[in-house]
Amino acid sequence: MIEIFSVYIPAFEEERKIRIYLPNDYNLVKRRYPVIYMHDGQNVFRDNDAIGGVSLELETYLNEKKLNVIVVGIDQNKEERKNEYCPWVNGEYSKQLRGEIEPFGGKGKQYINFIVNELKTLIDDKYRTLIDHSSMAGISLGGLITTYACCRYPKVFKNIVIMSSAFYANQENIEELLRNTDLSAINSFYLDCGTNEAGEGTIISKEFVNSNKSVYDILKEKIPTINFNIIDGGEHNYLHFRNRIPELFNHLIN
Repeated sequence: MIEIFSVYIPAFEEERKIRIYLPNDYNLVKRRYPVIYMHDGQNVFRDNDAIGGVSLELETYLNEKKLNVIVVGIDQNKEERKNEYCPWVNGEYSKQLRGEIEPFGGKGKQYINFIVNELKTLIDDKYRTLIDHSSMAGISLGGLITTYACCRYPKVFKNIVIMSSAFYANQENIEELLRNTDLSAINSFYLDCGTNEAGEGTIISKEFVNSNKSVYDILKEKIPTINFNIIDGGEHNYLHFRNRIPELFNHLIN
């Protein structure tokens, strides 16, 4: 069951669509559920809502598995996605790797503050949630902003799953933040990336793996329950992301 409504984001002065998955028995039993917050909400539940027509098909998966979890999908603003999912303006590593000229990023702090201070409060008031059992998952730049969120609010988002994370956009800053943050409250952290994120044999694909490994090397010293998976042949698209959904839920709700 998917519920959809809009929430005003004061920092961005705009409405944003929120998609909520509720378990099929939500209205039949009086229990409380853990909550998973996910970015790129259009691409989470159904293909006919997805940008590009391919989603994670999460609604079908959750219904088939009968998982007792609430999932909150926060729609992206297509024009502002790079700005909102990057906590800082893109750094030198990003510019050298991608040859980027125009700066982007820097709105990630406001975006995460909205989720924690406004959206989570609304969700906890509106639905029967386990308030202290919130997790977050993200893909690509969504992985970057999810990692930032766990650093800013490690006692709020205690289980983290990120796939094919585009850390490179803020590589220097996210590594520094991770080194300087107490992550002892995090229960589990899963991250992965493919070997063909930007095409087989390309320099960017190689650096994509190196970028993720650098983050993992910092995290493994801080979080005992951490898994890093390099997926041979893994590509940067939703057909490949969809195949990793079982991994996502193995780490988020077990």
